[in-house]
Amino acid sequence: MASITFDTLKFTKRLTESGMTPGQAEAIASALAEATGSELVTKDHLRAEIESAKNDLIKWMAGLLLAQAGLVTALVKLL
Repeated sequence: MASITFDTLKFTKRLTESGMTPGQAEAIASALAEATGSELVTKDHLRAEIESAKNDLIKWMAGLLLAQAGLVTALVKLL
């Protein structure tokens, strides 16, 4: 799943620096974030995703290792 990283605080600061009121800038940033369906990606979120991928990889490798051991055992018995 692709995700868009959207920093609403930075966007709001840029809008206020260009002359908008803080209320207007916050409303626009909130509306844009909601319209694009983006969510703030944090380091903790990325760490959780990496940990999940790592766990999945370990499960697959363990399964493949067991399948390989079974295949080798079957081939040895055939000889």
